[in-house]
Amino acid sequence: MAGSLWWDVPLGVLVGLLVFWLTLIVALVLVRPRGDLLREALRLLPDLLRLLRRVAADRALPRGVRVRIVLLMLYLALPIDLVPDFLPVIGYADDAIIVVLVLRQVVRRAGIDAVRAHWPGSADGFAALVRLCNLHDQ
Repeated sequence: MAGSLWWDVPLGVLVGLLVFWLTLIVALVLVRPRGDLLREALRLLPDLLRLLRRVAADRALPRGVRVRIVLLMLYLALPIDLVPDFLPVIGYADDAIIVVLVLRQVVRRAGIDAVRAHWPGSADGFAALVRLCNLHDQ
């Protein structure tokens, strides 16, 4: 009985990781930016990082919003990810999906105007961020 349990736990963890990775791949395929949006996403990265820092520092926003942003920045800064970054395509998928999910929560709790007020980039860049993260539907 104990020998069976010894194999069941690692096998369960392995199957769980495999299912998680497959789910991330499917999510990436479904929400991936198309055409010019991918280039826009890459250009938005510096502005996005400044946005996160500004939102996290704004004491006028709800504490939950600021905590989510700080946790997101810590997750992005950690060298250990849910999915290792050296894996092609999927390595950065978890980061992108988590950023989108957190930004959607921020917009839901603080409003799109709060995000727009802290956006350091151009109006076109903000419009691209809204399209990429589907923020207008929040």
